[in-house]
Amino acid sequence: MDYLILSEYIQLSFAVCRIGIYVCFRALCCKGPPPPRPEYDLVCIGLTGSGKTSLLSQLCSERPENIVSTTGFSIKAVPFQNAILNIKELGGTDNIRKYWSRYYQGSQGVIFVLDSASSEDDLETARNELHSALQHPQLCTLPFLILANHQDKPAARSIQEIKKYFELEPLARGKHWILKPCSLDDMEAVKDSFSLLINLLEERDFEPSRM
Repeated sequence: MDYLILSEYIQLSFAVCRIGIYVCFRALCCKGPPPPRPEYDLVCIGLTGSGKTSLLSQLCSERPENIVSTTGFSIKAVPFQNAILNIKELGGTDNIRKYWSRYYQGSQGVIFVLDSASSEDDLETARNELHSALQHPQLCTLPFLILANHQDKPAARSIQEIKKYFELEPLARGKHWILKPCSLDDMEAVKDSFSLLINLLEERDFEPSRM
């Protein structure tokens, strides 16, 4: 009788070992590829000198000496852990801004970069361009990430000053928008701002009207 009990115990032990080995094998060798990250098409606008190109190039880990200011438009695929952002950056000179709207079609979100240390005249122009974008038929329902760049400069205006000057509370009421300070000296904060934008984009994916 003891022999039978011992034999059954040995067989059970072998069975448990085989199951354990199979589970480990599946975990190590048969995991399969990770699910694809969602991709979003965004448009990035702002005046010349606001720092759009430098911020996007840093996010793509490009070398600083290879950064050239965008005169027409450029497209960058910026990878994040939970999404890939295909960002169409538009030049910010006077003769290009009037054509911005031609590149809005197909956008799922907007990045607006402003120089928080700019002159009063440039800040007024940036305000007018942001107001125009917020009210444009192809952009008005999209999530906006507004980056107050160059916060490392002594003349930089605070977020509260910019929010008040740009009249964001009354103008963007009911819209999905984020206003964040940033500079090239703190790219982690820039990445955090983009993560918030990705959250807004994901929320739109699950809205009933989009299903």
